[in-house]
Amino acid sequence: MSNDYKRTLVTCALPYANGPVHIGHLAGVYVPADIYVRYLRMKGEDVLFICGSDEHGVPITIKAKKQGCSPQDVVDKYHNIIKKSFAGLGINFDIYSRTTSGVHHRNASEFFRKLYDEGKFVEKESEQYYDEEAKTFLADRYIVGTCPKCGNEGAYGDQCEKCGSTLSPEELINPRSALSGGKLVKKKTKHWYLPLDQYEPWLREWILENHKEWKTNVYGQCKSWLDAGLQPRAVSRDLDWGVPVPVEGADGKVLYVWFDAPIGYISNTMELLPESWEKWWKSQDTKLVHFIGKDNIVFHCIVFPSMLKAYGQYILPDNVPANEFLNLEGDKISTTRDWAVWLNEYLEEFPGQEDVLRYVLCANAPETKDNDYTWKDFQARNNNELVAIFGNFVNRAVVLTHKYFGGKVPGNPKPEPADAEILGQIPALKKSVEDNIMNYKFREALKEAMNIARLGNKYLTDTEPWKVAKTDMDRAASILNVSLQICADLAVVFEPFLPFSAGKLRNILNVGIYAGTDHRAGESGSSSENLFREGEAAALHTVPSGADAGGDACAVTLSWDSLGKDNILPEGHQLGEAVLLFSKIEDSIVECQVHKLEEKKAAKEAAAKAAAAPVQAAPQKAECTFDEFEKMDIRTATVLEAERVPKTDKLLKLTIDTGIDRRTIVSGIAEYYTPEQMLGRQICILANLQPRKIRGIESKGMILMARQPDGKMRFITPEETLDNGSEIG
Repeated sequence: MSNDYKRTLVTCALPYANGPVHIGHLAGVYVPADIYVRYLRMKGEDVLFICGSDEHGVPITIKAKKQGCSPQDVVDKYHNIIKKSFAGLGINFDIYSRTTSGVHHRNASEFFRKLYDEGKFVEKESEQYYDEEAKTFLADRYIVGTCPKCGNEGAYGDQCEKCGSTLSPEELINPRSALSGGKLVKKKTKHWYLPLDQYEPWLREWILENHKEWKTNVYGQCKSWLDAGLQPRAVSRDLDWGVPVPVEGADGKVLYVWFDAPIGYISNTMELLPESWEKWWKSQDTKLVHFIGKDNIVFHCIVFPSMLKAYGQYILPDNVPANEFLNLEGDKISTTRDWAVWLNEYLEEFPGQEDVLRYVLCANAPETKDNDYTWKDFQARNNNELVAIFGNFVNRAVVLTHKYFGGKVPGNPKPEPADAEILGQIPALKKSVEDNIMNYKFREALKEAMNIARLGNKYLTDTEPWKVAKTDMDRAASILNVSLQICADLAVVFEPFLPFSAGKLRNILNVGIYAGTDHRAGESGSSSENLFREGEAAALHTVPSGADAGGDACAVTLSWDSLGKDNILPEGHQLGEAVLLFSKIEDSIVECQVHKLEEKKAAKEAAAKAAAAPVQAAPQKAECTFDEFEKMDIRTATVLEAERVPKTDKLLKLTIDTGIDRRTIVSGIAEYYTPEQMLGRQICILANLQPRKIRGIESKGMILMARQPDGKMRFITPEETLDNGSEIG
């Protein structure tokens, strides 16, 4: 850490609460951030680790409509899943909060209002795409059409995932709504914009001149955006879910999620440290680091800094270490296609193997280019590296010590030059680990940490103490003494990378560790112990004393400074029980996971094929006479009121104006339309259908609808608005 900094504030991109976290998120953001924070804490640095769920925006409302629940229900569900999953993998935040909190709503409103009052926004009216059926303005992501560059018919309004081109909705051929599938219209609406173009000269100097040390992918993307010229960006949108725009006359408008979400970092800090949060966000001696994914570079390097600059007082990020994308079995990870390995599912299916995933994701991290995760590689790295090198070395050293020396660390009565040579290599490896971590090269750091295990494994194999013990017990003692010192080094160096396994190893060695203090206790400032807490399955942090760290029986407390020192474990120190650190993963386990993915892919391909196939219409029904048809009284009507029928999933109770009366119709359309979507909608009804009671409600008439090949029911409605009661026939 620079001498200019007294503390480090680390933020992680807020995961979006419309689904669980997958391995792409972990490899790109959360595992490297956790390694970085754990390392700094072990070094005794003052660190604050901030994250939380991003819970506003259109995708949340869409999922709620599809599931027939409220947006709050959706975010509550996934916030809890995500939070539990992170804890299960040992991602050790000081606070994991959410943008639906009262603290955040107040803070985000205040942030907007200050900029508004100071004239920092541009207010303008524009035409935006509107889905008349869904009765909502659409985000670019929810507009689909044909890509003008590659012909992909499923391109989104912001990007074509087939060719990777960045798009706008206006560029799409035959754009349509991803919600209803219907055609789009453009409607005028008023919004506030952050004039990024005004900050372009300052951004050029701040990024291009002052932060040339940023990762090539981050610096390059920023330069590309700046060279293309920045444009004002809307900070509000038409939606009923989010932080309301705190301006008179802004009913039905909320803060755009991209504006609202990064403010969540500040809000979450306020929530944890209401009295001292400003020290972390406004003091020049605080180092701010944003860990994000490739798709968030622009927001954290250009947009959010511009927001902070506009507000004033806030510090700016020292670094924004963003990784590239992780693919899965040669294909791009996609939540919409369910092509992913979900963290919550992994933790259920691989209990006790949290560190295997951490190891593989770090060893294969997409730091400089997109990388690929395969289950075969997962198995190989576990079996050939964790089991065969790290675990094998520790197990042999400890088992032999129990066999020959009663589980006590032997002395070093007969050292040889090879011993000093082996131990002499560890300080250099330690420095390499440190340098790589501080330069955000976690893959290289892990490789160097693993080289210490390789060193120990080779040393034990070369010296063969099990053979030496038959003729020279003093030499065997020296060999095992050296081996156990290396084991202690491993317990230290792997704490940031593999906290569960490091904790397991410390139990085997019967040692404690100083793993730093945290701020989870809030303003009380009390440090946390290295204990399991209810709902958390991660190695937490320790206080410095040996008694507190490892219990009364623990005579040795390790620290980062211990790494590479002589005689970490003193002669006569009693070891704990020898247990395996890692276990082999069998072919059948991997084959099962690959099979699951293949089944998903086959199902998606079958669905796509079915969708592309010619529609087979239902056979024509028996003929009816003209007189029979004339008996049907088909009219236009408008929905005045709509509500769900209690204790049912499919029924809506509608009050309609038929032009001749007001009446009630009960219709099984709740799985396709919400009550809100029905209000004011003009429909066609069979008015003279004999009334019948449905769930105790008299229903007088039938709504005319058509069933699509995908099973969804759609209304038959007039192209133009007609008077209620207009006869059809």
